Amino acid sequence: MLALIAAASLAAAPPGALPFQTKTSTLKNGLTVVRVPFPSPGLIAWYSVVRVGSRNEVEPGHTGFAHFFEHIMFKGTKAWPEGSAEAMLGKLGFAGNAYTSDDVTVYHVTGPSSGLEQLIEIEADRFKNLDYGEATFQTEAKAVLGEYNKNAANPYLKIEETLLATAFKSHTYRHTTLGFLDDIKEMPSRYEYSKQFFKRWYTPDNVMIFVVGDFDDKKLMAAIEKRYGDWSGTAATVEIPKELAQAGPRNATLQWHSPTLPRHLVYWKIPAGTVTGTDSAVQLVISEYVAGKTSPLYKSLVLDKQLVEVLEPDFSVHRDPHLFGVFAMLKDEPARPAVDAAVLAAVKELSTGTVDPLRLKAIQDHLKYELIMRLETPGAVADALARTAGILGTPDALEQLMKKVGAVKPADVTAYAKKYLHDETRTTVVFEAPGGAR
Repeated sequence: MLALIAAASLAAAPPGALPFQTKTSTLKNGLTVVRVPFPSPGLIAWYSVVRVGSRNEVEPGHTGFAHFFEHIMFKGTKAWPEGSAEAMLGKLGFAGNAYTSDDVTVYHVTGPSSGLEQLIEIEADRFKNLDYGEATFQTEAKAVLGEYNKNAANPYLKIEETLLATAFKSHTYRHTTLGFLDDIKEMPSRYEYSKQFFKRWYTPDNVMIFVVGDFDDKKLMAAIEKRYGDWSGTAATVEIPKELAQAGPRNATLQWHSPTLPRHLVYWKIPAGTVTGTDSAVQLVISEYVAGKTSPLYKSLVLDKQLVEVLEPDFSVHRDPHLFGVFAMLKDEPARPAVDAAVLAAVKELSTGTVDPLRLKAIQDHLKYELIMRLETPGAVADALARTAGILGTPDALEQLMKKVGAVKPADVTAYAKKYLHDETRTTVVFEAPGGAR
């Protein structure tokens, strides 16, 4: 039903890349509040995006704390001791969770509009008055180690660690959001540092709130001003280590001893995300053009030659220069040279051949309508807006980015590939494993 409502609203939507209008206000303390009226009678989504991720973990030996707060933010305050807020929200019909990325931490709650004032009270309280003792801290720090050990049994964490450690030598992107294992083991002794981390980044000027759904805007803003208006603090300024230019191709091999399919990863260094330039939009298009399911590369390796079980482009916008890559799960090890050669040829063709304008237009249309069709619930809208805004730093980042996607020309693709997608910026990871069930 929500999908039908969203589709119907599209016809009446204002002109632009997204099928809805937003309202944005900034409180005196710097807190940004973005509201999106959405046809979801009786339902709202409340997303709080903090502009802190593993990127901000600059002190040696102290990685993993952005992700740690994804855990500890649910441990209560003096007004709402551990468990009481969740019990109240559950009684009202709300469900919430959180996630951490390289650049942002996002806390999200969805539920009935009728409980919005109580939700605002609870959310404001935990952001202003989070309270946890050392015993609770140590318990959660050990839980993070357990989470790491669980994930380490899956090839993907070790593949990611190998890729990042090879591609980055200075920047904090060289560790995952979980952090370095040695740092996680030491985390239980970092209680005082955790307090500093919270004070440093959980400040009103470093947070954006996105409210999507069925609400009275005047009442909403009055409640937000009442509960959040006295929140104080200013985000810290830290120096993120700059990554030196890569001077040539880098390679790494990871051997896995449990039965699974081998993988092959080829990545290139690309520029930071931006809403002022066209680089991010061009890269979104290139990702699909090179390795999407309509690409000649996918048709050749997956459908025709059947050398590859899974072929996917890998790209997401980041605050600082990051990576674009092609991920391939091979059907067997002997296929690796052919797959590597095909991926390199497909990328090289962008800068040396002709970019097909019809394929380019089809990809632009697909990206636009795929996004619109995903924006069928308040939570989906809030998540897309919050994640993109948190990374790019402006509430209308998603709108701006999608407008630029529609304006990409074949010449833009060629110029971008010549500038960034070449041997000097390439990192290749070879994942070897005894063949078997995935």
